[in-house]
Amino acid sequence: MAPAITLAAETELSAANTGFMLICSALVMLMTPGLAFFYGGMVRVKSTLNMLMMSFISLGIVTILWVLYGFSMAFGTDSGSIIGWSSDYVGFTGIGTADLWDGYTIPVYVFAVFQLMFAIITPALISGALADRVKFTAWALFTALWATVVYFPVAHWVWGAGGWAFELGVIDFAGGTAVHINAGAAALGVILVIGKRIGFKKDPMRPHSLPLVMLGAGLLWFGWFGFNAGSWLGNDDGVGALMFVNTQIATAAAMLAWLIYEKIRHGAFTTLGAASGAVAGLVAITPAGGAVDPLGAIAVGAVAGLLCAMAVGLKYRFGYDDSLDVIGVHLVGGVLGSLLIGLFASGKGQSEVKGLFYGGGLDQFWKQCAGVFAVLAYSLVVSAILAFLLDKTIGMRVSEDDEVAGIDQAEHAETAYDFSGAGGGAARTAPATAPVAAAASKKVDA
Repeated sequence: MAPAITLAAETELSAANTGFMLICSALVMLMTPGLAFFYGGMVRVKSTLNMLMMSFISLGIVTILWVLYGFSMAFGTDSGSIIGWSSDYVGFTGIGTADLWDGYTIPVYVFAVFQLMFAIITPALISGALADRVKFTAWALFTALWATVVYFPVAHWVWGAGGWAFELGVIDFAGGTAVHINAGAAALGVILVIGKRIGFKKDPMRPHSLPLVMLGAGLLWFGWFGFNAGSWLGNDDGVGALMFVNTQIATAAAMLAWLIYEKIRHGAFTTLGAASGAVAGLVAITPAGGAVDPLGAIAVGAVAGLLCAMAVGLKYRFGYDDSLDVIGVHLVGGVLGSLLIGLFASGKGQSEVKGLFYGGGLDQFWKQCAGVFAVLAYSLVVSAILAFLLDKTIGMRVSEDDEVAGIDQAEHAETAYDFSGAGGGAARTAPATAPVAAAASKKVDA
């Protein structure tokens, strides 16, 4: 994501690029409701609304934090290659409508709102690992704290001018490290603290609505074009178009690879596998799509689809309860996509950097390793500490009774589906007509 690669400086606003970026921002915003549906369909009926709300609340909390200080921390003037800060960005008080993002033809406001959508969806991704068992108040507070001490600094490391990963030359076009590895490592850190769901590995915990899962996956796939192609911050030189094409290619390859593995391993092609494979491909191509060519995108997608399908079963082997496979898909997919840049970078996309298979040696691979494992370690440790502190103060988990009975009713006083009128319809709810009443009267008389 820009400003990792700086285009030639322009002094005039481009209406085309501005409009393009506003559309991309709206597409990325749509991904959070899409994620809510994707996760919501994967849980049991009694947790559906809670899963939806754990994503939706991020739209509220992170938006306000981003305006107050988050944008300043992520993209303000660098301090020690660790964090940014610019008083003009605090509350957006010093941003004028005509101010352009440095080196680009879009307003600062447009860049800020596009980046906001990334900040919103990243903590929402974590929620899938915690399904069925976390207090909503604790989750909301965790979201605010995690965005402040993890996401905003990491975004500066990776994308902010002066951030250490930015200066090192780590390539992350649209969020392999800052979004997916960050969220996946955080998910692992939290679940190691809060423990397993009641009945994990004993009770069936199947998705309650696979159509809802497929709807969510479709919305994610659609919105991801804005997520990825928009990260070049314009459409002047074809790099954004390359990213758009590679997004489609890698996603398709990953979905097919996942389904093939699933058929060989389990004997069936499942809709859940198709949806999960597509998301794995989207995750993996996110950091790499501007650096690889279309054949490289097929390789990235296929590797991610296969290895992520294998990785989701690790939770049963090692005993960590990653409810909706955030670690298996987002952490593993993000690591793969980021590291494969060091092998498949073609030198003909966002930069002239080449990977091992294109004659570039292992220099870029080691840079990618540095970015990947630094973000993974930082997010894992800090997220676990945050979860531990919240658990010891306000408590992270709902009571055992509430978890068994259903977190929707306990935390939200609602249920996703009202079955009280099942089978009703007009014939049961409408007043009886004269012929119906007459027939009923004759039956009684008889």
